Amino acid sequence: MLKTFANAWKIEEIRKKILFTLFIILLYRLGNAVPVPYVNVSYLQEYFTSLENTVLGLYNVMSGGAFSSATIFALSIQPYINASIIMQLLCVAIPALERMSKDQGEDGRKKIASITRYVTVGIGLLQGFAYYMLIKNNSLLTADGEGVWAAIVIVVTFTAGSALIMWLGEQITEFGIGNGISIILFASIVSRFPTAAITSFSNISSGSLAWWALLLVIIGFLAMIVLIVFVNDAERRIPVQYSKRVVGRKMYGGQSTHLPMKVNMSGVMPVIFAQSIVSFPATIVQLVKGSTLESGTFAYYISQTNTWLYVICYALLIVFFGYFYSTIQFNPIEISNNLRKNGGFIPGIRPGKPTSEYIQRVLNKITLFGSLYLCIIAAAPYVISIYSDVAQSIGISLGGTSIIIVVGVALETVQALESQMLMRHYKGFLD
Repeated sequence: MLKTFANAWKIEEIRKKILFTLFIILLYRLGNAVPVPYVNVSYLQEYFTSLENTVLGLYNVMSGGAFSSATIFALSIQPYINASIIMQLLCVAIPALERMSKDQGEDGRKKIASITRYVTVGIGLLQGFAYYMLIKNNSLLTADGEGVWAAIVIVVTFTAGSALIMWLGEQITEFGIGNGISIILFASIVSRFPTAAITSFSNISSGSLAWWALLLVIIGFLAMIVLIVFVNDAERRIPVQYSKRVVGRKMYGGQSTHLPMKVNMSGVMPVIFAQSIVSFPATIVQLVKGSTLESGTFAYYISQTNTWLYVICYALLIVFFGYFYSTIQFNPIEISNNLRKNGGFIPGIRPGKPTSEYIQRVLNKITLFGSLYLCIIAAAPYVISIYSDVAQSIGISLGGTSIIIVVGVALETVQALESQMLMRHYKGFLD
């Protein structure tokens, strides 16, 4: 990985893209330090210290600490992710949107992206208002923060911040390296690692956390990273044989190859989308009700991350989005038709419908394996937190979800750099 970055840095065009990406990340981190007006930030941060095991604590991790400080980027990328989920589901359910995204080419995708932006603003207004209600219900406003004008300013600032993050992500995607939204999420999670490390060592010094427990957790996370990298590169290769054909005096075909199918072809997107969906209703409940939630009620129960209800819903959504993305990215019928047109076939399988059915069966099996792998890694820390306080003692920012996202985005960024270098026939990389 380091060698790839070193080789990429030597190419002027790629170096400019890397610097542009770092500049956007710097702007994002600066925005995370600018609080909205009329909010008592010190009282708000004290209030969030008791919410580590709730969806708001997890929301704070995903925003890089901006959520607990009520900065202009407090909503982070959650409105955009939720809007993307809604639009992708609607493109599958509504034929007109599906035709727009596929048949109309680049123009159709631009229209879909434009609609997604409007939906992002709408969700940002909803979540911004909910966050304002949390602040108001818990008396976290300043003395001059009461009134309609203060409410409008706070909600509009939160919404504008989410729209600005969406724009920054699009700039990275177009002019930088990798997927912009994933890069911003990566930066948010990584920024919390030093805080988690300080919390862990402080707990060891005070005696509330045993050093061997922290060591076991670190070993577990290292093993998790190795597993993520291994599964990320794993693929199922279906053998394909091309029949020989004579064209004029020359004979073509006859070679054997394979059809690669990645075990985890959807990457980290199922985890990100499942995290957003499973946290959305609980987030709204927690934001609107705030500290008025009574222990033992259903609203209180769904707002906690260390419950079996949260873990089961989270795992089921990961499996759902794993199959959803594999269906979008891999079309067995189209692949079967292309093989038949080019004289290719899978040994032992008849061309046409039997081939597409065989590919679909293989796709279902590897998608199930990939989804279960994501479930185990993402949900394991929450299962541990149900029976132990170790996960809370080391900081929630080092959860399985964060590790999957950080490692996945890092690997995707490296692949993007390698693709850029391959496009330019970079000799040092090819050697």
